[in-house]
Amino acid sequence: MRPAPAPMKRLADWRPRLRRFLDWSAVRPIEPGWHDCCLFGAGALEAQTGRDLAAPWRGQYSSFAEGYRLLRRAGYTGPVEFISHHLREEHLSAARCGDIAVVPTDDGDAVGVVQGETVYALSQWGLALLPMDARFRFFRVGDA
Repeated sequence: MRPAPAPMKRLADWRPRLRRFLDWSAVRPIEPGWHDCCLFGAGALEAQTGRDLAAPWRGQYSSFAEGYRLLRRAGYTGPVEFISHHLREEHLSAARCGDIAVVPTDDGDAVGVVQGETVYALSQWGLALLPMDARFRFFRVGDA
């Protein structure tokens, strides 16, 4: 069993950086390889920490199936395993603003960002606000 990852340090100005990223994301269409749910989560993480864990894959695929193949080639079964490799999983009660959420959907798991009592997730209409749910998984961003 792999040890729990150490939390990444948030930048001093992570809150306005995250807000700008969310504002930018709200008006972008979903586009595999450039702006999809996994890259949305990675972008939120980068806004908060300055580390872009998805840099090797940005612009390298044009369908969700290709994105999954790239993750599998890198040794991950999918986005959730990639996230859990880098971030420590937390219980719903410990989820904080900016943490990464994995949301089960009819089309598979989607990646979102915790904001208060809701989770922002990409939808075909922009950002959707989902109420916190015990079925979601939460991953800690930052050390404070």
